Amino acid sequence: MIAENLRHIKNNIPKHVTLVAVSKTKPTTAILDAYTAGQRIFGENKVQEMATKHDELPKDIQWHMIGHLQRNKVKYMAHFVHLIHGVDSFKTLKEINKQAKKHQRVINCLLQARIAKEETKFGLSFSDINELISLEELSALKNIKIIGLMGMATFTEDQEQLKQEFSSLKVFFDTLKEDFLSLDTLSMGMSGDYPLAIENGSTMVRVGSAIFGARNYIV
Repeated sequence: MIAENLRHIKNNIPKHVTLVAVSKTKPTTAILDAYTAGQRIFGENKVQEMATKHDELPKDIQWHMIGHLQRNKVKYMAHFVHLIHGVDSFKTLKEINKQAKKHQRVINCLLQARIAKEETKFGLSFSDINELISLEELSALKNIKIIGLMGMATFTEDQEQLKQEFSSLKVFFDTLKEDFLSLDTLSMGMSGDYPLAIENGSTMVRVGSAIFGARNYIV
């Protein structure tokens, strides 16, 4: 079933869109099923769970940290994480840079924009992102690279609202790219809304239940 789900999704998204298989709470057996079917990019929202899976699974997997990141957890993944999606402060960037330097790595990061109407969502306002990315101190952080933005839309069935949230981030992203040419990744869209996100400019989607099923697997 996992292999079938993956094939279906990959056949229906454009080639330029990166698929992150969200494997949070799923056992290594389920991840290996997706791996055997050709998937190499997986997303986790808890650092320690991701670190355990990294130790147990093939080393050509690219691990993405997609959850809200606590600074004191960065050290546990700095030696292997491929991309951090949810960076929402300069202090967090400084900590990622500090830990990446210890491992002589450059860690790719996405700044998380707050586009949802829900109060519980993390993220920076567009003006906050403009301010952060223009900081002189940012250029001193040689072991991180900001490659784009991430946004989480409101959890709603209202397609017009979702479209508005996704399109607002795409417009902002395009404006930002005019001054920061290194930005090439716009991560938005999950299992319930990724087709709409792609229609509105997403280049990376984070899909979990549509691949692995809604319920957790039993190990």
